[in-house]
Amino acid sequence: MEIACRACQGRSGDLVLDLGLQPACDYFPGNDDPGPDPVYPLQMWLCAQCGLAQLVADPTVPEEPKATEPAALVAQAADAVRKVGTAGLLPGGGTVAEYGSPHGGSWLDLLAGQGLRPVHDHQSADIVIDCFGMMHDVDQGAAIRERTGRVAPGGTLLLQYHALGTIIEQGQWNALRHGHYAYYSATALAAMLAPSGFSFHTAWQFELYGGTVLLAARRDEDNAGGPDDSVRSLLAAERSVGVTDAAVLGRLQQDSRDRAEGLRSWLIGERDAGRIVLGYGAASRAIALLCRAEVGNVLLPAIVDASPAKQGRRMPGTDIPIVSPGELAKRRPDSVLLFLADLRDEVRQAFPDVEATGGHWIDADALGSSHASTSGSLQ
Repeated sequence: MEIACRACQGRSGDLVLDLGLQPACDYFPGNDDPGPDPVYPLQMWLCAQCGLAQLVADPTVPEEPKATEPAALVAQAADAVRKVGTAGLLPGGGTVAEYGSPHGGSWLDLLAGQGLRPVHDHQSADIVIDCFGMMHDVDQGAAIRERTGRVAPGGTLLLQYHALGTIIEQGQWNALRHGHYAYYSATALAAMLAPSGFSFHTAWQFELYGGTVLLAARRDEDNAGGPDDSVRSLLAAERSVGVTDAAVLGRLQQDSRDRAEGLRSWLIGERDAGRIVLGYGAASRAIALLCRAEVGNVLLPAIVDASPAKQGRRMPGTDIPIVSPGELAKRRPDSVLLFLADLRDEVRQAFPDVEATGGHWIDADALGSSHASTSGSLQ
């Protein structure tokens, strides 16, 4: 199959990650649905021309979002708005257009507190913000042109994304999922912005998802100083990591095998020792991990999730039911396998009885991973 880049239409590149056939990551069947669930190819391709890592194909049909917004995401948004304001990029009395994620997380209320007012669709604005939104666009070239085209003269485009460098360094192979069409580096975004006459102004980095980046870009004529040290440092770090090196990204394939084997081995050990394990967080990134590890409800009896829309359903591709947080108190697990590390502080505060009764929160991402402690205990 010949592949054309979603951004530059280049046809030279490499398949760097192939997770085989996987269920759609936003399809959560009811517990009364015996399956089997439909499965689709899940592959990542790296464009040799612009450096964009991207989803090869997606024949799935998006479902309505069912997740709740993590407290860590809310806190990071507030921190980001403060930093952008401190940098003098939020004009008082100015306008803002937002491209948000379908999973939630709007910044409009925060920006209103800075004196910005939203505009209607397709109108230009002083600030155009995309927070984890553009990755959901099939045509990446059209998406970046639309966003730059709405930036008013002298305005700023803000792009926040889960960094490809983070995915590589932390072995986050299961960031690849249906519906997420692009995995960005600043290197690739620079190439995507250039045809519209935009270049980077400054950048901020955050710990969310292991490492996210917020980039500020402006039209070349409004960016006389060029990129500052934060951007130069970010680009240098990406060169060191190898974000455009297909061989480097190809290591994610081995990471996927190691993590799946590590999870399965750990769960078997816990079962054989007679210990009770539950999961927490019916996250999309947990689906490929559970399916590749061939984990069912014999090894993991249930996954707790705070979203009422997910409770009473099951993890796609498995027979693992999704249950309410009340099950933590009822079952008193010896360990709770956390599938989203960003929830750590939130869940430890919300459910202190887990540790008070001798239980432990375990980072699922650490099991079988050479990128983190193999103990996985979240203290």
